Amino acid sequence: MSKRLTISNALHELSHSDKPFKTLFEHGSLQVEIYKPEKVDLQKPHTRDELYVIASGSGEFINGSNKHVVETGEVLFVAAGVEHRFVNFSDDFSTWVFFYGPEGGE
Repeated sequence: MSKRLTISNALHELSHSDKPFKTLFEHGSLQVEIYKPEKVDLQKPHTRDELYVIASGSGEFINGSNKHVVETGEVLFVAAGVEHRFVNFSDDFSTWVFFYGPEGGE
């Protein structure tokens, strides 16, 4: 990997995108993105398992039927196919997203 995956570098790259996410690194089945929703998180269930690591800000996370507060540094797991989204998040909210494994999850 030639570029540093820092929060500031990731958010800078994202600022040049017209989408709320940007893929920054891929290797094998691993895909690393930065995600910064604006006002509303419009995510749909994904086809692979994923981890979120909250990079900045705070909010709440709905994962299936569970809802809880999240904060910077927190790690969240979402199984493939599960409804999930962030709500009531701060303006500075952003998160790393790590997709991995086969389609349909492990």
